[in-house]
Amino acid sequence: MITLYTWTTPNGCKISIMLEELGIAYQIRPINIGNNEQFSPEFLKVSPNNKIPAIVDEAPLDGGPPLSIFESGAILTYLAEKHGQFLDRSGVGRYKALEWLNWQMGGLGPMLGQLGFFALRSAEKSELAITRFTVEADRLLTVLDQRLAEATYLAGDEYSIADIAIYPWVYSATTFLNEVLATSFATKPSIQGWLTLVGSRPAVQRGMQVPQL
Repeated sequence: MITLYTWTTPNGCKISIMLEELGIAYQIRPINIGNNEQFSPEFLKVSPNNKIPAIVDEAPLDGGPPLSIFESGAILTYLAEKHGQFLDRSGVGRYKALEWLNWQMGGLGPMLGQLGFFALRSAEKSELAITRFTVEADRLLTVLDQRLAEATYLAGDEYSIADIAIYPWVYSATTFLNEVLATSFATKPSIQGWLTLVGSRPAVQRGMQVPQL
């Protein structure tokens, strides 16, 4: 059994999508970040960086004691390697998937998160910050669109953990950041096609609804 500590964020959805795709048993521990539950001593034992998602695997890959893992990229890689799905064991496909996985964690996610904060959530509006993160978000989405114009999925012909990591962020940006990025999305047909393709997967649809509140 795997315990998933999560909340209703793009990062949280990555892992619930992966678990749904794998079709394995898991239980949910909602961590309400709006109520600062991520700072509870219990959760900090699992995720010392006080961020969701995190997991505890009662039957880890090496057969040892229960294993806790935080950081979504590490969790996706671990689950893919444990179950032999959505990440090639070697070759070009493996490194393309890891390349785009790291691109999301180091670039797209942080930029969209900052844009959301300055454009929507911050009580004080900084035009400089909003412009800075809007321009960078558009640049990154252009990079993504160009990749998807030449390949069906991020790693190539096969769906992988890279698609699982990127989809929740891009899908969410088309809703909560639509006012800011509508023009950007309108000029990126390859992203739109990929969103439809990935979003049609039943496991993705189920994973995007976790946790049910």
